[in-house]
Amino acid sequence: MSRVCEITGKRFMVGNNVSHSKRRTKRRFDVNLFKKRFFLVEENRWINLRVSASGLRMINKVGLYAALKSAQEKGFITKF
Repeated sequence: MSRVCEITGKRFMVGNNVSHSKRRTKRRFDVNLFKKRFFLVEENRWINLRVSASGLRMINKVGLYAALKSAQEKGFITKF
């Protein structure tokens, strides 16, 4: 499984390591992901999600069910 947030769809970014002599080599900026367990009240069950820190903030702001619906519409998750 790749390191992708299931709520926001965030992935790694690519950038450069820059040395003191300004020589550039490629590097990856990984996403701040967590494996979290949420209780879905509408279906009375627990679900496991791989979410980023910004995904957690989004769940806190709009609610779990609304965040899952928007992620499903955008194609980040197929079912929940």
